[in-house]
Amino acid sequence: MNSRPFFSWIAAAVTAALCGLAPVAATAAPPASEEYRLASGDKLRIEVYRDAQMSQSVQIRPDGKITLPLLGDLDATGRTPIELRDTITTQLKEYMTNPVVTVIVVEASSAIAYVMGEVNHPGPVTLQGGQLTVLQALAIAGGLKDFANAKNIRILRRSATGVMPIAFNYKSAIGGSSPVYLRPGDTVVVPD
Repeated sequence: MNSRPFFSWIAAAVTAALCGLAPVAATAAPPASEEYRLASGDKLRIEVYRDAQMSQSVQIRPDGKITLPLLGDLDATGRTPIELRDTITTQLKEYMTNPVVTVIVVEASSAIAYVMGEVNHPGPVTLQGGQLTVLQALAIAGGLKDFANAKNIRILRRSATGVMPIAFNYKSAIGGSSPVYLRPGDTVVVPD
């Protein structure tokens, strides 16, 4: 039995603890287990049972809103389809009795993350299937340049409280530490 990956993981955890870095458990698992959240550019079909005039095909605008008859502009970005359905249902109760609403994601916009800094080809990377690791994104970006600081890479992730920096050590990752998955909108910064 080869215990090297286990010891590499322990060494990475001890190093992170000594450096004052909090472990990032949320990125160790692929983001696919989370419910899909609507984003700008997504194409939706809003079906209102027995009301063809209220049923609409819409695209989420860059400002994150959709427009429906009677209801006007509604925030859609960042919500799950079920949350949007519930909002529409609640607002339609002013105009009809027991509305039955279905929100269908017809076409999801491409999930994108960004790689910048000391890489050979900085720019956007498409998160294929939503499961792209930082190592894969760095490979798509052409790898690290000669003077890149491989031990001090940061992932900038937006959250409800602002931008959260997540430490990433390239040397530990290629040594077998658990993969770190990117989420849509993440920015990988490789310093020199």
